[in-house]
Amino acid sequence: MTDIQLKVQKPLKDLVYLELKHKILTGEIVSQTRLMEIDLSEKMNVSRTPIREAIKRLSDDGLVKVEPRRGAYVANISIKDMLDVFEVREDMEGFVAKLAAQRITDGEKDTLRAIAAEYEEAIEKADDKEHIIELDEKFHNFIVKCSGNETLSELVKYVQELSLRFRYLYYDDFSLYESTAEQHNRIMEAINAGRDAEARVEADAHVKALKEFVFALGKKMEAMGETE
Repeated sequence: MTDIQLKVQKPLKDLVYLELKHKILTGEIVSQTRLMEIDLSEKMNVSRTPIREAIKRLSDDGLVKVEPRRGAYVANISIKDMLDVFEVREDMEGFVAKLAAQRITDGEKDTLRAIAAEYEEAIEKADDKEHIIELDEKFHNFIVKCSGNETLSELVKYVQELSLRFRYLYYDDFSLYESTAEQHNRIMEAINAGRDAEARVEADAHVKALKEFVFALGKKMEAMGETE
């Protein structure tokens, strides 16, 4: 592991938190893994204090559970958890897209179009899942930026991060990414044209399609006896 103390652009405690968070969200640290302060401090070449603070923050995020005799461990994420998240995202991201269509600048329009094209190109090249997921996150985060609402940005960031973890764990059907590219383009075109009502409808439809995918996946896993 890279010595994160060399990355001086952020306080050490924030770097430790962000690195552990990334590893959990991307599935590098899997559900139910115990987070041992001594082991983590040795692997990350830091003292136990920033590790302890990071675990507390991750617990506040809902990514880590802390129990008296069991200690700290990575929380599970279930199909039910994700359906709850998508219920929130459905209206929230539609509202974000509506605001973006009303407030986006000409320069931002060019950037949004470029991001959508970058995602579509990655799909055509059949890039690795991690790269595709990163571009999907980039697309949605930029729309949030274009909305110009900082409070909404924080709320959306939280639910998108929960979705990010699920995508790394369960999104293996490549057809999902292909349909997502089409949905991104419809959202982008509506936002860039200033059609705020249409942008909201398209963004809502995009999240609804993801929610239906998760629901179907849950049924499939249930039939196979894999649900918790």
